[in-house]
Amino acid sequence: MTLLLSSLMLGGALAAEPNESAPTVEIPFEHYELDNGLDVILSEDHSVPFVWVNIWYNVGSKDEEVGRTGFAHLFEHLMFQGSENHADEYFLPLQAVGARINGTTSFDRTNYYEGLPSHHLPLALWLESDRMGFLLPAVTEEALKNQQDVVRNERRQSYENRPYGKVWMWLFENLYPAGHPYHVPTIGKHEDIEAATLDDVHAFFNTWYVPNNATLSIVGDIDPEETKALVEKYFGPIPRGPQPAPIVEATAQLDSEIVVQKEEPKGTEEKVWIAWITPEVYAPGDAELDIASDLMANGKDSRLYQRLVQELQIARSVEAFQYSARLHGQYIIEATASQGHSTEELVAEIDNVLNQLRAEGPNADEVERAIVRWEVNFYQGLQSISAKANQLSSYNTVTGDPGFIGKDLARYQQVTPESVHQAVQEWLPADKRVVLHVKPPVAEDNTPTAPEGDQ
Repeated sequence: MTLLLSSLMLGGALAAEPNESAPTVEIPFEHYELDNGLDVILSEDHSVPFVWVNIWYNVGSKDEEVGRTGFAHLFEHLMFQGSENHADEYFLPLQAVGARINGTTSFDRTNYYEGLPSHHLPLALWLESDRMGFLLPAVTEEALKNQQDVVRNERRQSYENRPYGKVWMWLFENLYPAGHPYHVPTIGKHEDIEAATLDDVHAFFNTWYVPNNATLSIVGDIDPEETKALVEKYFGPIPRGPQPAPIVEATAQLDSEIVVQKEEPKGTEEKVWIAWITPEVYAPGDAELDIASDLMANGKDSRLYQRLVQELQIARSVEAFQYSARLHGQYIIEATASQGHSTEELVAEIDNVLNQLRAEGPNADEVERAIVRWEVNFYQGLQSISAKANQLSSYNTVTGDPGFIGKDLARYQQVTPESVHQAVQEWLPADKRVVLHVKPPVAEDNTPTAPEGDQ
C-alpha cells in the first residue's frame, strides 16, 4: 500500500494578485492506494459530528459505445436498487439514520455520495463496497427492465415533455458530429436504452466499476486510523479488475456558423443560445473564459446585461458561462427576448458587445472585479464537507493530484486583461459557432378575411 501525505493550500487575497498578508485556507488530507488500486483520500474535519463519503468512478457517457448509449446513467439507477448482500433499495437503511444520498452522471464521470452522522460511517462504507464488488447478482432481467422503463420515462420528463428541455440535445448534436463522445446526451437514446441486454449491462459494469477505476473520499468527523481499517475491511477484498481506458482526448471543431431554428410547442418565450467549442477544463484559456463570463453577464454592471436588458430592453435575461469538461469546453450565451422582440435582434446586439470585446479587450477594473467575485465563490464553496469531498475526488480523477486545488486557484489569480482578450479572440470567433433559436408556435390568425372591395 503506497501512502502520500499532503495538504491543500489556498493562498491569495481576494484580489487579482496574491500577497504575503493574504488569507489562506488549508484542507489537510491523506491520500493512499489499496492493493486493489482503489484511491482513498481522508480529510479530518471535526466541526460537526458528520461525515461525507464521496466516490467517483472514472466513467461517463463519453466512454459508451455507439449503439449502447445511456449505460453510465442507467447504472446510476441500478446502483440504488440493491446488491448481493443488501437485496433492497440502497436508500432505506441510510435514510433511517438521517443520511443525505444521491448520485450524478456526466459526460466524464459517475459520482455517488452519502452524508451521515459520523458514527454510522461503517454502514455507508459497507453499502458502497457491496455495490462496487457485489452488484451484479442483484441486476436481474426484472431489475434491468424496471430501470430501463424508469430511465426512458426520465428522458421524457426531463427532455421531451419539458419546455426547452431538448435545448442541450440540439446544442451538442450540432456542436459535435455523430460518433463524438459528446454528441449524445448523458441520458442516452431511447432505442439504445431499450435494446440493452443483461449481458451488455454486466459487461459494462465489469469493465468500469472496478476499484482501480475509482476514487473514494471520506471527509468529516473521522479518526484516520479507524477509517483506514474500515476501508480495508470493506473494500480491500474486492479484486482489482483489468485497467479501464477512459477516453481522454477527442477532436472536434466548427468550420462555420451553424444556425438552427427550432419550435418549442410548450414554450411561451423566444430564447436563443450561442455556443462555441472551447478549451477543456484546466487548459489554457479555460479560466480566462470563466472571467469573461463574469464581466459579460454577471450582475447589472455586466456588459450584456447593461446593453440588452437595461439600455435597449430587448432581453428579459441574459447569461454566459464556460462549461468546462474533460475533452472540450463549451462557451454558451443564453438570452430570453422581451415581449415584441426577436432572438435575431438579441444575436445582433450580443455580436455588437462581443465585437467590442474582441477589438478592445476588457479593462483592468472589470477583470479585477470578476476575479474577486470568482475567488469569493471559490472560498465559500469550500465551507461544507460535501464540497470538499467532491473536490478531492474530482481533482484526483481528472488530474491524478488531489492537491491540485492550489494550482486551480492560481489559474484565476494569474488572469490578466490581456489574457482574457486573447482567449475571447481565439475561442469565441463570430464565424465558428452554433446559434440555436427556439421559439413558441406562431399563433394562428383566425380573423376572417374581408371580401374584395369591402376593405
